[in-house]
Amino acid sequence: MKVKTILVSQPEPKVENSPYFELQNKHKVKVDFRPFIHVEGVSAKDVRAQKIDLNNFNAIILTSKNSVDHFFRVAEEMRYKVPEDLRYFCQSEAVAFYLQKYVVYRKRKIYVGQKDFVDMSTLFKKYKDEKFLLPSSDQLNADIPQTLNNLKIDWTPGTFYKTVMSDLSDLKDVYYDVLAFFSPTGIKSLFKNFPDFEQNNTRIAVFGSTTQKEALEHGLRVDILAPTPETPSMTMALEKYVSEANKGK
Repeated sequence: MKVKTILVSQPEPKVENSPYFELQNKHKVKVDFRPFIHVEGVSAKDVRAQKIDLNNFNAIILTSKNSVDHFFRVAEEMRYKVPEDLRYFCQSEAVAFYLQKYVVYRKRKIYVGQKDFVDMSTLFKKYKDEKFLLPSSDQLNADIPQTLNNLKIDWTPGTFYKTVMSDLSDLKDVYYDVLAFFSPTGIKSLFKNFPDFEQNNTRIAVFGSTTQKEALEHGLRVDILAPTPETPSMTMALEKYVSEANKGK
């Protein structure tokens, strides 16, 4: 069956040259964006209830832009003056670059991983005597505590923000040929909003094995999977599928 409409369960890209827009223009398909989940900050009071005192740490582990935003938000709510000698361990260059929103980059101690969390292990070993704080969401990837515990460093997790399912009730009578998901929570949000959802001819695209597992556990048929060696991104997987489905259009 041909593909005419795609719903991507993420915010619309802010860059004009997004591969999604290229996909839309090349194949004349309609691509809409709607976050199925969103992030809500945890109050400074609730962070304190986790027995977290920011003064007790001299190193911060930042795994995402959200962790950067909410660390500095909580610091401001707590009236904590972020010291200039605080060490920042950023999972990727993108996170480190985003940190410039809050600090003067060249004047700070910033250490950058390659991409995956485990890649930061050598950095943590080098500074194993520091006291690390990990500001994160309430849904922490299992490999993060496992990596930190294996290194036997002094670290404390803190829930600074939560992943919340969005209200999608306005989509009740809207049909899309393809729904694209990027996390297990996105799948859960679909069924929380529409408990009686039936897939029928809707194609389901998933990114990552955990998202695929969640989809299968909900009885969904996964038609499009990324990343694969051939299609390492969601847009590439969608492009390949749409190209084949719309042949002779």
